[in-house]
Amino acid sequence: MERILVVGATGAGKSTLARAVGERLGVPYHEMDALYFTGPNWTVNEGLTDDVLRLTAEPRWIIDSIGSPEVRDLLWEKADTVLWLDYARRVIMPRVLRRSLRRTVTRESIFGGNRETWAGWLSREHPAWWAWSQHAGRRSEIERRIREPRFAPLAAHRFAQSDDTAAWLATLG
Repeated sequence: MERILVVGATGAGKSTLARAVGERLGVPYHEMDALYFTGPNWTVNEGLTDDVLRLTAEPRWIIDSIGSPEVRDLLWEKADTVLWLDYARRVIMPRVLRRSLRRTVTRESIFGGNRETWAGWLSREHPAWWAWSQHAGRRSEIERRIREPRFAPLAAHRFAQSDDTAAWLATLG
């Protein structure tokens, strides 16, 4: 495991797992949302593809995302391992709700200095809405990619329960 993608639905714990795996293996961790959103008002990084090309040219990395559409294939073609947090909605929804509530109440600065707001909860792009509406589609997309012949060389680890993920993580380093 040298070039790792950690994939799954919003709220599954991708960043947490990627950070932990990166620390245990000494692999540099990169947070996709921080690469994607680079400024106030959720400004999108116009140089995202170049940034991802630069990162994935390195011999070792871990990224916590299936990848936004413009870099998705690039990430999957460069990775050697996929860690899939394939958790049910009943697992991820309480997580994403707690996280968003904490971020909203504390006015925590995230991704380019942005903050989750009470008004943002009404948007279809809010993490809670996104996690709910994109869950099935994201699962199908990941499953399709893992079965796709061009990604056959990838070592894929699919975790359906948090306990399985924790047990696997305990075996590293």
